[in-house]
Amino acid sequence: MKKFFKKSAIIAALVLVLSIVISCEKDFTDIGSSIIKNTKFDTDSIVLDVLVYNAPVESVRADGIDLNFQPYLGLQGQYLLGVHINDDYENIEASIVSQVGINTQAELVSYKHPDNLQVITTIDTVFLRLPYQATLVTNTDKPVYNLDSIIGDKDLPFTLNVYRIDTYLSELNPNDPTKKNVYQSNATYQKTGSELNELLDMDFIPTTKDTLLYIKRKSSDGNVHKIDTVRYTAGTDTQQLPIPMAIIPLKKSFAQQVFLDNFGGSNFASQDAFNNYFRGIMIEAKEKNMPDPNNPNLRGGSLISFNFANTSSTINPFIEVYYTNTFIKNGTEIDTIISRNNSFQLTGIINNKFKMTDRVYPANNEVKIQGVGGSEAKVEILKGAELANLRAKNWLINDASLTFYVNQSTDATLAPNRLHLYKEWSNTNLSQVKDKYSESSTFGGFLEITNDKKDKYVFNITDYISDLLNGEIKHSADLKLKIYNPTDEATSDTIFRKYNWSPKAVTLLNQKGDANGARKAKLKISYSEKKK
Repeated sequence: MKKFFKKSAIIAALVLVLSIVISCEKDFTDIGSSIIKNTKFDTDSIVLDVLVYNAPVESVRADGIDLNFQPYLGLQGQYLLGVHINDDYENIEASIVSQVGINTQAELVSYKHPDNLQVITTIDTVFLRLPYQATLVTNTDKPVYNLDSIIGDKDLPFTLNVYRIDTYLSELNPNDPTKKNVYQSNATYQKTGSELNELLDMDFIPTTKDTLLYIKRKSSDGNVHKIDTVRYTAGTDTQQLPIPMAIIPLKKSFAQQVFLDNFGGSNFASQDAFNNYFRGIMIEAKEKNMPDPNNPNLRGGSLISFNFANTSSTINPFIEVYYTNTFIKNGTEIDTIISRNNSFQLTGIINNKFKMTDRVYPANNEVKIQGVGGSEAKVEILKGAELANLRAKNWLINDASLTFYVNQSTDATLAPNRLHLYKEWSNTNLSQVKDKYSESSTFGGFLEITNDKKDKYVFNITDYISDLLNGEIKHSADLKLKIYNPTDEATSDTIFRKYNWSPKAVTLLNQKGDANGARKAKLKISYSEKKK
């Protein structure tokens, strides 16, 4: 939208004159078709310097409670797990904290048998399954997939452990129950007891090979009664395909104590009662210490995004408990052996925990922008005398844009497809740039490719600059530049909420003298003014 700003009576009179000269079907704000063609106005543009600084991020919002979706998953269906090591940016260790859903009608035995039958329950296996996001490549002989949403070295393991937490996860702020709770990405969670996973410090490497399980069903004497083949599938009504998933074996004693022993009891009376008894789990990822005499710098692992909000609940993360009931009469095993399983979805309040290696970037000709709890950029435009001088010119603003160039001499593999620009009045007072909601279709921020290279990000901020120069905005807030997140979309208001679960990162060129030449950050303003 093209704007004009001048409060004086001169402009009012000028508009009246122009309305006579110009066809009444033309809008005065349509600068391109009327003002430019009118001999009373000149058009021109200026390019102004933009100051860009590194702006460290201490933490980001890591829950979906405030996103108004049930059951508190919100738009944050995506949660990161794993490790990413990069010498150019902050290292990331991403863990997941989650409540566990139950079926209050769960029962250990459903078989109706005479009271004199003894039942012996044997847990066959218990595991946590995390379905990968994957793309089907071919399905000729068997499904072949590529894993999506992974960055880092998929061949290097990271260390994984699962813990029970003793921190109560609450939807409401415990200090003010009239408000929703907030969990930051650096929140502290109290772990209790030993690891729940069967193998301590499990080596975790993502793979497409795990698409089915063989469950050995055992009777009370330990003999294998039968073997079940289990597949978890997704697809259409006519074609269901097994999906690859991560399988994390858990201790049988954990399943017995937390689930089976509580069926029908007070801890299973309601979801709230269970949440108070068993407050959730933490799936903790850490970098694996792997000294290699041949390659001492070999470090890494991978960072994986898991979807906790699939429309098909069967492919969401679950704790699975498979067990067999053997019925005994007068001390002798009878033929009735019933195999069962129960599924407990990771749901309710789900948070990410990011452990970042804090870095202080040098003040040079570039800035680092990284998602999750990494870093942003502070952007300064039209400060002090420069703003006052432009306000005095009484220009008609046709267009205004901010351009940030990618440092092409650095590795741009992680460069995101989009950045986001917002306003920061203070640490707690954040808002959207007006054009984000007034002209959302042209606001921009998308990565532009030039000559097959990742080149630049451009934001169109005509309305913001117009309001700034006509005095509707009294002073310029600091602008902040970050990795785009789906929650950055503006709706009917200007509220900005600081979420980020994108592990992307990019290095941009700033304005530092002439060090970056034509590729330094810039503000371009196109305008029209009355001929003198």
